[in-house]
Amino acid sequence: MLQTVLGIAVIVLAGTGGEIAVSHAMKQVGEVTSFRPAALARTIVRAARIGWMWIGVALMALAFFALLAVLSWSPVSFAVPATALSYAVGAVGARFLLGEQVSGARWLGVTLVCLGVALVWMG
Repeated sequence: MLQTVLGIAVIVLAGTGGEIAVSHAMKQVGEVTSFRPAALARTIVRAARIGWMWIGVALMALAFFALLAVLSWSPVSFAVPATALSYAVGAVGARFLLGEQVSGARWLGVTLVCLGVALVWMG
């Protein structure tokens, strides 16, 4: 059980950390306004030059491989709902690392998700 808990922690922290890092990188790249192939290629090249993008990709890869491990140890009906804690970590990271405003309704939603994970954990 301890390895599953640690695996879930790696999934949640690495996955959400990766998403926050990629978000930070894309804010430096700028808004994607054109989906023409040449414009997309320029955006990809700009994104590939930002270190935060590579940190994010590496963290998300770590989370993916941790998920594979956890799925080999525990039932999917437990593992996948438990990873929903990433919504809470994401909201906290968005607020305190990216400086985003998180509304009361979103905090309420995060609280409900956490309660749902607690129910899955107990059952």
